[in-house]
Amino acid sequence: MSARKSVYVWSLFFLCIAVVGASAQQSSPPTQQPSANQNSQQQQSPPGQQMPGMQMPGTRQQQQSKQQGNMQGMENKHMPGMQMNMEEAPKSFVEAITHHGTSGTSAEPNSTPMPMLMTMKSKWMLMFHGVGFLNVLQQSGPRGSDKVFSTNWLMPMAQRQLGPGTFTVRTMLSFEPGTVTKRFYPELFQQGETAFGRPIVDGQHPHDFIMELAALYDLKLGENGLLSFYFAPMGDPAMGPTAYPHRVSASEDPIAPLGHHLQDSTHIADDVITAGLTYKIARFEASGFHGREPDEFRWDIDSGKIDSWSIRATLNPAQNWSAQYSFAHLTSPEDLHPNEDIDRMTASVMYNRSLAQGNWASMLLWGRNRTSEGLIWNGYLAESTLRFADRNYVWGRIENVDRTNELLFRNTPEPPNFQESIIGRAQAYSAGYDRDLKLIPHLTIAPGAQLTLYSTPNTLKVQYGSHPVGAVVFLRVRRVGKQH
Repeated sequence: MSARKSVYVWSLFFLCIAVVGASAQQSSPPTQQPSANQNSQQQQSPPGQQMPGMQMPGTRQQQQSKQQGNMQGMENKHMPGMQMNMEEAPKSFVEAITHHGTSGTSAEPNSTPMPMLMTMKSKWMLMFHGVGFLNVLQQSGPRGSDKVFSTNWLMPMAQRQLGPGTFTVRTMLSFEPGTVTKRFYPELFQQGETAFGRPIVDGQHPHDFIMELAALYDLKLGENGLLSFYFAPMGDPAMGPTAYPHRVSASEDPIAPLGHHLQDSTHIADDVITAGLTYKIARFEASGFHGREPDEFRWDIDSGKIDSWSIRATLNPAQNWSAQYSFAHLTSPEDLHPNEDIDRMTASVMYNRSLAQGNWASMLLWGRNRTSEGLIWNGYLAESTLRFADRNYVWGRIENVDRTNELLFRNTPEPPNFQESIIGRAQAYSAGYDRDLKLIPHLTIAPGAQLTLYSTPNTLKVQYGSHPVGAVVFLRVRRVGKQH
């Protein structure tokens, strides 16, 4: 894509954020609370009478009213009341799940803020969230590169009562196929997927235009149980923690983790079906999906038979904690190695704490791939983001990841009969700062910067140098509602 076309796509993305957010704000302010007069009218209404925008349980005088009351009581929990509840921390793990503010069906601590716009339209709760980074990146060392690019995503969502449960439709879009030119942006020691038929080395691929297109249905089982279903032609199976672009502990970092393809790269998969059962603080999920990673033509929707599977167990023992363990069998995930399958395991612990004028979110994550050829490689990550004094963010990320001899073939095709092997472990230490500028209601613009120091394994010091450095200066734009 030419530089001129790239500028057009960037402009379209930021315009889309502004227009969608302004539309939601104009239809109904997301943080509007009932006035004193409205509260008085609600109190004076006869029992069982339906209030606009608030459905109350019916009386017990008639069987029909009783049935309507049961339905409306559930609707009051999940729909009209949600406009208020979603501006507060969920009181339980079940309630947090039904908000569906994370990617796929993943979970974060119940206290995690969800800064999204919300409004009611008839029986539908409409929600919108989005973020975009305009980045200027520079790297040192023999393999260092520089680039101007944008990482971004938008998430519109709609939810309503349907039968005895709650129905949700959600899509996630990214303009990165246009705002990340030449099919990847520079990132030292990164590997995974392809560009122009060659392995991407020292670079991160863009996300697909359609990151997710999904329908979800949640059915309450008593007071503490929840049965959930997830269907997505393009979506996120039950594997790993919340993907890095969407988790709060990485919310200000515009660059992908080096361990992405060991930990959460399945967040964009084809033909996903997931079923989950939650009881109190525990959840178990199972998914079937197509295992091949998205191809390098990012504007379309890929598809394939369901040939891979995953399971995930999640535990939210307290408001501020969430832990998960997951296992997946991926059938032929890599286009360059079609006869190779991968077994992937991940485990993570998340901690989130709401502060008087901010929030603190952290995560520890381990991921491991084992190929059908017997190759085992691991990735370890620790990251944390602190929002303080309302508008300020500081964050850090530390990684320790195995790297393979694929890094030796930069900008060249893999040789015939190539055998991949571990040649060392690279470390990356990142820290950054940005500050929100609240110039427009429900829109924040934050200038910021991040510095990454790398430690090179001995086997790669000739190619990279001992301690290359990467720096990125960026402008972050985010549509937000009220943060709890």
